[in-house]
Amino acid sequence: MTTLILVRHGHVDWIAPPRFRGRAEPPLTGLGLRQAEATARHLRAALPALAAIYTSPLGRCRDTAEAIAGAFGTTVDVLPGLNDLDYGAWQGLTHEEARAGWPAEVEAWFRVPHLAAIPGGETLPDLVARVAGTLHQVLARHGRDATVVLVGHDSVNRAALCHALGLPPEAYRRLRQDPCALNELRFDGRDFTVALVNGTQHLAGA
Repeated sequence: MTTLILVRHGHVDWIAPPRFRGRAEPPLTGLGLRQAEATARHLRAALPALAAIYTSPLGRCRDTAEAIAGAFGTTVDVLPGLNDLDYGAWQGLTHEEARAGWPAEVEAWFRVPHLAAIPGGETLPDLVARVAGTLHQVLARHGRDATVVLVGHDSVNRAALCHALGLPPEAYRRLRQDPCALNELRFDGRDFTVALVNGTQHLAGA
């Protein structure tokens, strides 16, 4: 059984008010750094070893992954397939700013995200396909008893959970992912079992 631990990056300033962060580079806040350290301590206490730690190329994920790697005395590998959703023309805008320019498209994103077309960006089905391919790329690299950490984004983890649970892309919005949340996927060579979704108990006091 291969275990994949999906971690969302720690808190950044652009989480509130809600903003289309995408591939912009807001750094971890002080809270985000504390969350990353708490996550690292928790994983070090819970897991005897890690086969690998993979991360999105964006800084907020790399910094979260480096905290975890430090606890295990290992290094981090960047996987482009874990990059955040490409929000195209909306990147960096608040939801209200995007609505002002693209009211119909933003309404579609929040009502029927699997059918929405982000101007100059990536579709939700494309994201799910990209993330699913990345998961199976990682599984092909590691043996059946390996435990692997993947540090990504809200959108990436939701897409991974849709794939693992066999849910259609439209279920994406119903899967919550808080900063530094943990998700545990187990793969038996044929099917996924989801053992944990959006675990945040380890962040108490952070």
